[in-house]
Amino acid sequence: MTTALLGGPVLAACTSSADPADGARDAAQAFLEDWSGGDLAAAAGGTTDAAATTTLLEQTATDLPEATLAAELGDVEVTASDEAAATAGWTATWDLAAAPDWTYTATLDLRRSGEGDDASWQVVAAPTVVHPELATGQHLQLTRALPERAAITDAAGAPLFTETEVVDVGVDTAQVTDLAALAAGLSAATGVSAEEITADVQAAPSGQFVPVITLRRPDFEAVRAQVFDLPGAVFPTSTRLLAPTARFGAALLGRVGDGTAEVLEETTEEDGRPLYAAGDRLGLSGLQRAYQQQLTGTAGFTVAVISLDESTGDTGSVVGSVDPVPGTPVQTPLVPAVQSAADAAVAGQSLATHLVVVRPGTGEVLAVSSNEAANAANALTGQFPPGSSMKTITATALLSAGTLTPDTAVPCPGTTVVDGREFENEDQFDLGTVPFTQAFAQSCNTTFIEQGLTLPDDGLSAAAASYGVGTEWQLPVGVFSGTVPATSTGTTKAADAIGQGQVLMSPAQMALVAAGIASGTPAAPVEVVGAEPAGAAPAGPGQAVLDQLRPMMREVVLSGTATALTGRGEVYGKTGTAEFGTAVPPDSHGWFVGYQLGGPQGDLAFAVLVEAGQSSSVAVGVADAFLAGLGQ
Repeated sequence: MTTALLGGPVLAACTSSADPADGARDAAQAFLEDWSGGDLAAAAGGTTDAAATTTLLEQTATDLPEATLAAELGDVEVTASDEAAATAGWTATWDLAAAPDWTYTATLDLRRSGEGDDASWQVVAAPTVVHPELATGQHLQLTRALPERAAITDAAGAPLFTETEVVDVGVDTAQVTDLAALAAGLSAATGVSAEEITADVQAAPSGQFVPVITLRRPDFEAVRAQVFDLPGAVFPTSTRLLAPTARFGAALLGRVGDGTAEVLEETTEEDGRPLYAAGDRLGLSGLQRAYQQQLTGTAGFTVAVISLDESTGDTGSVVGSVDPVPGTPVQTPLVPAVQSAADAAVAGQSLATHLVVVRPGTGEVLAVSSNEAANAANALTGQFPPGSSMKTITATALLSAGTLTPDTAVPCPGTTVVDGREFENEDQFDLGTVPFTQAFAQSCNTTFIEQGLTLPDDGLSAAAASYGVGTEWQLPVGVFSGTVPATSTGTTKAADAIGQGQVLMSPAQMALVAAGIASGTPAAPVEVVGAEPAGAAPAGPGQAVLDQLRPMMREVVLSGTATALTGRGEVYGKTGTAEFGTAVPPDSHGWFVGYQLGGPQGDLAFAVLVEAGQSSSVAVGVADAFLAGLGQ
């Protein structure tokens, strides 16, 4: 028997050579190059049974969807005494879609036919061409699995998301007897439009499940009697990873669901390979999305050889596997008791309402709450005129300028005119000349306009910046930090001083302003414990200014526009009514921005916004409900 071993560089594919071993190598190399290059017909043509090999390779492509093969040829050995048989060792590395690579070693058998220049080598057609343990009548079965998703936790480290039973309310198109009645009934119970339900059902083939809405079990039970007997309505159950309630910290925490094309596209390896696949449960928004890879972990897989005949019940034997790698938790500073109290408080309002709570001194976000009527994102990224809640910042600028003190007598006329434009107090109330503290407590617009015009053009923006307004916070879930122009003059400067004009704020940023006043040490916002700082800590206006401003904010609660909060402990604040739109008279948002010292949950700073609330009193009412919910 003649034996030849080759382990050097691979030659270009060909079918004959003066050296039999070279010919075998060329044939093996050509086969592997064609296969890994996706030309299955060419690869099969280099075997002893092109039809059988084509079927085999096509089946493998089905078994390993979207996988690509990298093949490395090893030693080639001529094994027969007549130099008509050979073996070629090779290494297969499959780049499995959204899974680790699968690598194994295998052997190709080759046979030579003909003599001299007519001699040619072919790969012997057999299932072992694909994998050494694959036999006739078998195929590969790939099972890919993600690890259990890591937790997003609260401030104490307890998971905020848990597996929760849900009911998928939907339609079995084969069971529908009266589509119009079915759509109307489902719409009345779920709020999904009957037109949308009808269109979806009409577009689906007979017998297909058409989803309408997914409800938590208690929510389904509330509408069960309305929908359960509707012909065609079906209610399969499953579990999903959900926060305690549908609105619980929604803007910050986000949600988990089947990965969308957009989410899948943004979660790739450095070389562009996908990390995850359609159908994976992934973070779709908020922190769940921002910390996608950390929370999701890395998929694992098993590959088994299994009978092509499914009726055999063959469970297969595993020929390759990689364990999934679990993710690691993300800890937030959220305090469930605070979040729940905030959720209950905003739920009492029919208008879109937001409440953000921050820990003074640390900037930790303790609660982010919006009711069902609201776009939850507006709690963090909404851009709203702050109205008179801006007077906390205007007062900071005026006290910093040293031109007045809380006791300085200032005029508070019912109206004032700037460059021909008349500004007025609510209902044109006129206090005469009063201490600056009283003008603040009663929210006298005219006082703040007249005094604000004495500031340098950048005085208001500088005071705002001392609390972090305008900072480009680097956060996993964005926060609009506000804008206060430094170049306003005339009527715009006058309007800016009372939170109108060109001034815009988010509830989150106003809560941070309140926290900076409460603590004396403004801080960058913290959404994730242990994360990189969102930015440098704001400088603050200085202790002397804050020592004057705090009693003024306390007076708002004791004798001013927020006396409804006098029974809620040591509360400080500022109300705000912010006009917007083109209606006559204009619509207004309602604000309350403040803080509580020494409450059941420690010192808390917060901002309430009721969109189109028309008056600050509705925001004060939400703040009152929030503090009551904390047990104060």
